[in-house]
Amino acid sequence: MRHVAIVGSGPAGYYTAETLQKAEDIAVDVIDRLPVPYGLIRTGVAPDHQSIKAVSRRYEGTALTDNVRFVGHVSVGTDVTIDELVGLYDAVVLATGAPNDRPLDIPGADLAGVIGSAAFVGWYNGHPDFADLDPPLDAPGVAVIGNGNVALDVARILAKTPGEFAGSDIVAHARTALEASAVRHIQILGRRGPHQIAMTPKELGELGHLERASPRVDPADLPPEGDDAMLEPGMRKSVTHLRSFTANPVAKPVTIDFDFFAMPVAIEGDGRVQRVIVERTTLDADLRSHGTGETYAVDAGLVVSCIGYQTPPIPGVPYEHGRGRFASDEGRILPGLYAVGWARRGPSGTIGTNKPDGARIGEMVIDDIGRGAGKAGRAGLDALLASRNVTPVTFRDWRRIEAAEVKAALDGNPREKFTSIEAMLGAIGR
Repeated sequence: MRHVAIVGSGPAGYYTAETLQKAEDIAVDVIDRLPVPYGLIRTGVAPDHQSIKAVSRRYEGTALTDNVRFVGHVSVGTDVTIDELVGLYDAVVLATGAPNDRPLDIPGADLAGVIGSAAFVGWYNGHPDFADLDPPLDAPGVAVIGNGNVALDVARILAKTPGEFAGSDIVAHARTALEASAVRHIQILGRRGPHQIAMTPKELGELGHLERASPRVDPADLPPEGDDAMLEPGMRKSVTHLRSFTANPVAKPVTIDFDFFAMPVAIEGDGRVQRVIVERTTLDADLRSHGTGETYAVDAGLVVSCIGYQTPPIPGVPYEHGRGRFASDEGRILPGLYAVGWARRGPSGTIGTNKPDGARIGEMVIDDIGRGAGKAGRAGLDALLASRNVTPVTFRDWRRIEAAEVKAALDGNPREKFTSIEAMLGAIGR
C-alpha cells in the first residue's frame, strides 16, 4: 500500500485526493487544523453564494471513498511536524491555501478598525480564528481597498438588508451586527481604472439588485466606450455593468461608490481609523499606476483591505516571501514534499482553477512514488497522535457536526455554523 498525506482540506486538497483515490493501492489522509473540512468553501466563499458552496458535495463524494480519510483537528507543526509526515508517508502534499492577508503597508495601517479581508470574511463566515473580531460598524463611512471580487463581496455583505440574507449561511453574530450597522457610504478604492479590474460580471451584476443600496461610478473615470471592444468578453461585460452604474436613478439609503485611480497612502485617526488619505493616480503605457501628488480624504470608521493573500510559511519548508507561496519546481518542493493550489501558485484563479492543478499534482505524485517505499502511513500517524493524546476528528464526526448545524438553523437558512472549535467538538460529545 502506498500512502499520501494532504495537508489542507479545501478545494485544492480534495481535487488532489480525487485523482489519487482513483489509483490502486493508495491510501490518502487529508489533514486539517479545524474539526471541519472544505476550507475556503466553508469560511471564504460569501455566505449568500450557496450555489458555489454546493461544490462541497463533490468533495464529500471523494471523502466517502474507502481509501480517503479525513483527519481533522490535527495541527501540522504542533501535533505533528512536516518532517514526521514525510517520514511516515510516501508523499506529503501541502494544500494549505493562502489564508493570511497581504499586509497593507501604509502609515496608520495598524489603527483599530483597519481589518484585512481574510479576517473580515472569516468573521461573517464563522471562522473560529475571527469569530470575536467585532468590526466597528458604528460610523457611516467604510473604505474597501481593492478591485477584485473579494472587495465586491465585502461591500455587498455590508449593504444587504437582514431579509436579503435569507437562505445564506451567514453566522448569527454577523447577522445581528449588520442589522444594527450605521454604515451608509461604502467607497471601493482601486489604484487603476475600470479596464484593469479583477471583478467578474456575476458579482458586479449583483450590486445592481440590492434592496437598499445603489452602486455608483463617476462617468469621468470610464474610458471611451469604443475602447471596450478590445476587452475579452467577460471583462467587457463587467465594464458594461460599471457603465450602467453611472446613470443609476434610484435613490437608496446606502451608496456603494467605485473610486478608480485612487491609491490609499495613509490612514488617520485618534486611536481608531477616521479617514483614509488617497492619492490620485495615472497609468503609464504599461498600465502601471503612479501617484499624481493630488490627495484627498475619505471618511471611514472601518477600512477593509482586500489587496490579496499569502500562504503562511512552515518551518523547514522552502518559501518565496516575495510571492507569498511555497518555493517549488512546478509543485515539487523537496523529495516527498509537494504543493498544490494557492500554496503552489500564490493566490490566483478561482475554486475551479484548483481542479486541473490538483489533478496534475496528483498524477505527479503517483508517478514519483512508484510502488511506494513500505512506509507506515496512516497506521504510523495514528500511533504517533495517540502517543501525544491527540484524537482526530473523522469524516463521520464531521457529518454529526453538520447535522447539528442544520438542526440549529434559523430563518430558513441552510445551517447555523458553529463559530468555535469547542462548539464543534461539543456536537460530537468531546
